[in-house]
Amino acid sequence: MTNIAIICGSFHKEEIEKMLDFARDQAASENLTITDVVWVPGAMEVPLALSRLIEKDDIHGAACLGIIEKGSTQHGLAMGQAVLRTIIDLQLKTNKPIGLGIIGPGAEPEHIGPRMEPHARAAISAISSML
Repeated sequence: MTNIAIICGSFHKEEIEKMLDFARDQAASENLTITDVVWVPGAMEVPLALSRLIEKDDIHGAACLGIIEKGSTQHGLAMGQAVLRTIIDLQLKTNKPIGLGIIGPGAEPEHIGPRMEPHARAAISAISSML
């Protein structure tokens, strides 16, 4: 059995719940078992939750689902870069695949809906392809 975890940013909870449904469907089609789903306030909290899960021996990979919208300042861009860098570092440190299903940084409201399903499914497929 291949166990995976999913970390979800709850700031856009309604959209992320839809993404989680797509991720669950994709995991089932790729024979992956989702053993843990952890909700965090937003993208900035993803790395710590991810680190705690991905370092467990019984977790073989993880996916991160979230949305980083475009704001009126560069905060989202800076935060997004830091989060993405940390996710990459964790992947390399643990040698376990981490699928990125974070829309943005810089997502405009009209970008979110069309990207929810492809981002969620790709995050799961990225795990499967690297196992």
